[in-house]
Amino acid sequence: MYVKFDFNALCKKVLDEKLKEQGLKYRLLNFGEVEFYESFTQEQHTTFKKNLEDYGIEIIESQKTTLVQKIKDAIVELVFSDDVIPVKASIYIAEKLNHSYGYLSNLFSEVAYTSIENFIILQKIEYAKELIINNKLSLTEIAHKLNYSSVAHLSTQFKNTTGITPSQFQKLITKRRNAQSIIINTKMLYE
Repeated sequence: MYVKFDFNALCKKVLDEKLKEQGLKYRLLNFGEVEFYESFTQEQHTTFKKNLEDYGIEIIESQKTTLVQKIKDAIVELVFSDDVIPVKASIYIAEKLNHSYGYLSNLFSEVAYTSIENFIILQKIEYAKELIINNKLSLTEIAHKLNYSSVAHLSTQFKNTTGITPSQFQKLITKRRNAQSIIINTKMLYE
């Protein structure tokens, strides 16, 4: 079985449930931002932090880390957008966060130990894998959707990141589906 999920919706739901459990008055703002209408105790903060960690969500404590998270969120929004955004990633991120790209790039590298460009490539390849698994678009359409100049460019970055080409990945997915189908059909015969 293959499952598609929306990280933003999932995280918002978890945040909403955990905040309600603690009876806190709040409002969810942009992805990953919560505004509290009242202060809460250190004990409530510790409990809330622990509850979120069970889901792989952490509270960001420093301004630098917060800005880096906003950069990551902007990149995910850019890459996973349903529409092709006709502006360079550097311009999109700088305008979205209202800082110079040079400053954001240096900060990101300092805090995340990788470049914004590498993070963008990783996100694009993850999205390409998702699109290949969903089997709705051709490689040409995927390359266009992810703003690659050609399928060859997508293939090169895909192989550099995963170790295999998108075509090889497609074949693996097809073989896995066929194998699962055979197993299911065999089980049905013996039931």
